[in-house]
Amino acid sequence: MTRRPSPRAVRLLASALGAVTLLTTAACVRDGDGGSGNSSQRRPAESAASPTSPASTAAQQTSTAPTALTDTQARDALLTPTDLGAPWAPTKGSALWRDALLKGTADKADCGRLLDSVYTEELLGEPSGAHAVVGFDDSAEGDQLHYQVNAAHRADVDKRLDWLRTMPQKCGRFTAVGTGGARQEVRVTEVRLPEAGDARQGLRLSTRGKLDGARATLTLDLAAVRVGDDAIVLTNGGLREPHTEYTVQAVQVGAERLKQTQNALPAPPQTPVSGESESPGTSPSPSPSREPVRPQPQPQPPQQEADGDDSEQDSGQDEDLY
Repeated sequence: MTRRPSPRAVRLLASALGAVTLLTTAACVRDGDGGSGNSSQRRPAESAASPTSPASTAAQQTSTAPTALTDTQARDALLTPTDLGAPWAPTKGSALWRDALLKGTADKADCGRLLDSVYTEELLGEPSGAHAVVGFDDSAEGDQLHYQVNAAHRADVDKRLDWLRTMPQKCGRFTAVGTGGARQEVRVTEVRLPEAGDARQGLRLSTRGKLDGARATLTLDLAAVRVGDDAIVLTNGGLREPHTEYTVQAVQVGAERLKQTQNALPAPPQTPVSGESESPGTSPSPSPSREPVRPQPQPQPPQQEADGDDSEQDSGQDEDLY
């Protein structure tokens, strides 16, 4: 005769089946794809927090971007009469020869562009950011020195400097037509500048035309210097041969002053990177709770089968299996 299994055997079998079910469920959750083991679905979430992701890279670049000059800081970086010494003094206004000998047109596009940039004093193009200018007069010889500091973009400045370097070859000699149709003979040569700033170019431009009905020659030293992400532009000269030592002095002193101004700028704000945890020192620590800590219930060990009727019944039923 077939005997039924004892209740104890049934409970042991159910416990074993439950443990197998839990292990299978945990494996499915861990794989994330129904137990196939494919982890490709986890990669987008991991890459979003990766230090090399586009969002993370952009945030890092923003946090390290240099702080741009303000107009006040650009003025602080200008030269003073003391930097040049005698016979220089603050200017009383632009000289009359500017319109008569600098304003003109040329057949060659590059040469006309150069002449326009000297007339407007925009050797590096029109300023797009902070901008400050100061002028000085040489009371002894009538020369003028104009000096400016511009906040600029490094790539734009370097591109313009490359263009200026080609001017002695492209526009070494050319003819311009000034106001009233007067012809002007123009020459462009290179001027060597001191090793100041990060990149630089110097030129000398001479233009011969008419001033108040008489022949006159205007000669100017031109200098453009990049210091970090900012720039210096200088013109020095007049109706006589300019003293290039003043050009050199202005470039040396000005580049160093601009660099000091840049070093004194406040650090740019740091932009936290996405997914980056905050510093332990900056996050407030949670205040401890004053309530007493309640003991957590501990898992109870499986109860032993009580001796008694069940044991006797089990033993009796076990005997029936044989």
